[in-house]
Amino acid sequence: MYTLKKSLGQHFLKDERICERIALVLQERPFKNLLEIGPGGGALTKYLIGIPGINFKCIEVDGEKVEYLLKTYPSLGGRIIHGDFLQTAMPFEDSFTVIGNFPYNLSTQIVFKILEWRASVDTMIGMFQKEVALRIAAKEGSKIYGVTSVLTQAFFKAEYLFEVDEQAFNPPPKVKSAVIRLIPLDEPAVVKSQRAFTTLVKTAFNQRRKTLRNAVKPLFSEEELKDVIFNKRAEQLSVKEFAALSFRMQGK
Repeated sequence: MYTLKKSLGQHFLKDERICERIALVLQERPFKNLLEIGPGGGALTKYLIGIPGINFKCIEVDGEKVEYLLKTYPSLGGRIIHGDFLQTAMPFEDSFTVIGNFPYNLSTQIVFKILEWRASVDTMIGMFQKEVALRIAAKEGSKIYGVTSVLTQAFFKAEYLFEVDEQAFNPPPKVKSAVIRLIPLDEPAVVKSQRAFTTLVKTAFNQRRKTLRNAVKPLFSEEELKDVIFNKRAEQLSVKEFAALSFRMQGK
């Protein structure tokens, strides 16, 4: 068998019904290439490698788990990338779908990596800490609407699918979990640049209790700041409003 490593945030799925449910949701949208992030002990992997007609790869940072997976599922030979997903290169030449029970301490960073790869990602289905999943899918006006919500929803439709109880994992985490799906928007937000957009959103929410006028003052000219939109707080702006505002920022 294998050992569980707290340092890697390992909480492995053990509930077969949840694994089956995730695999079924995955197949609601067609795909040819599939990347699983963090297969661990292979609870979900065994359902994925059985999907006919796809090119499957997985990436696992833990060498012990790589050895276990290769022994338990010989068909994974040549399909496992031993490394850190956050440091890895694009796994396929063509577009691909991403799936995984993500380490909760890295889940937001994984989403940001997916955003970098968005031109090549068909769909993403991931298991997150419930609070993070809710934030990603939150809409303007919500207290949990924030940086991750806006940066993700500028390019993806975020669907909060279902919650997962602590007892579905080994060891049980201290928080509830949830599965979300990201689907690329037919008409993604048009922004001045990814850098400008990200700077605007992060600066706005860094002082979310203040009006935009005070929170993002360094990014705009005095003339622009006279606009009534700056009377609002960050959580009151829609993704489209943030995108439009990025074009009015000072500098490049």
